[in-house]
Amino acid sequence: QVQLDESGGGLVQAVGSLKLSCAASGRTFNSYGMGWFRQAPGNVREFVATISWDSVAIVYADSVKGRFTISRDNAKNTFLYLQMNNLKPEDTAIYYCAVHRYSSSSSRDSDYIYWGQGTQVTVSS
Repeated sequence: QVQLDESGGGLVQAVGSLKLSCAASGRTFNSYGMGWFRQAPGNVREFVATISWDSVAIVYADSVKGRFTISRDNAKNTFLYLQMNNLKPEDTAIYYCAVHRYSSSSSRDSDYIYWGQGTQVTVSS
């Protein structure tokens, strides 16, 4: 059974930092693109960042560009990360990692086939 587990969320003050991690079990996803999405209360799920299997193609949402960094380490079971710096209250949301159906990267959530349960990030002002 495929499972993705996010960790690293929590409560942080504005301009603080958090690092999210995503671990996979049930199979490996070294050759698949990956992404981070988030959903704030009352909002639709939105794209945050995506990375291709080889880390060559990386795309960020405009709202996080310059503050967040997505990375991966295909040699590890916990293999997807999201470093979040200079956090803002509007970054408050549940953050999800997801596996792309192919090796590439994409901002469309319909391109992702496996999703984690999410980790809560709360940024206080």
